[in-house]
Formats: sequence, structure tokens, C-alpha cells
Amino acid sequence: MAVYVWHCDREGRYSLYSEGAQDQNYLRGVQIADASGKVRFTSIFPACYTGRWPHVHFEVYPDQASITDAGNAIATSQVALPEDVSGQVYAQSGYEQSVANMSRLSLDSDNVFGDDGGASQLATVTGGVTDGYTVSLTVGVDTTTAPTGGGRPR
Repeated sequence: MAVYVWHCDREGRYSLYSEGAQDQNYLRGVQIADASGKVRFTSIFPACYTGRWPHVHFEVYPDQASITDAGNAIATSQVALPEDVSGQVYAQSGYEQSVANMSRLSLDSDNVFGDDGGASQLATVTGGVTDGYTVSLTVGVDTTTAPTGGGRPR
């Protein structure tokens, strides 16, 4: 399988999508899963922008050849980042707006994670601000499911 991941920058902008970043391509990537179905990405911590809990988007594709068409995605979801870790990151310079935005949100009030308070999409996180974090989420994917398409900001 192939996994496509994308998230916003620390200002809350998505490359290829947000005003001022439509002509840029950053904080997006694809990895091919290893034999045990795992992928690994290295990135920055995304912002908490107005109305959304801190998160990372992902799409799963049946194989490398399928990633050129979003209609081939067999799973589309998001990873919610824990409140305590987000607070540690947002205490760092450059994330001031995220502190204000997050103070007005909860996992229950988020329009994606609110269905179950993020229970099925909440990442496990280890590490720290100085050396970096490892964010993990085990996701079951039914490879017999027909492509669902969409999910990628346009």
C-alpha cells in the first residue's frame, strides 16, 4: 500500500490550497508501506487553526501506481494530536495563534473528531519538544473496499 499524508504549516495554511500557498508544494508526501504495513514520515508539528483540532490528513492507496488519482484511495482519514503534546509545542515561538485557537476547541467540538471525541483517531505520541516527537496511529484498512476518492483539500 501507499500512504499520502498532508497537513498545514504553523500558520494554518495548506500548500496547493490556502491563499498565498496555492503555488507551493510543502508538508505533503507519500510513503510505500513496508511488509508489516508501516509507513514513516518526518515533518513539523501542524498548527491549530480556527475551528479545527490539531491533525494530520492521510489517504491509503492499494499500491504505488494508484497514488496519481485521489479516486483510487481505499481509506481517507485524519490523525488527531493529543492536547498535552499540542500544548507543549504551541508554547514554542511561532505557534502563538495556535494557543488562542486551541483554547476555543475540544475533540468533542471538532467537526471531524466530534463523532467519538477522537477516540478512534487519537494518536499515541512519545518524545519531546527538544528531540522531536513520534506520532503513531494503527489504522485498519480493508483492502477489498472500493475506492472512496476525495479527502484531499483542493
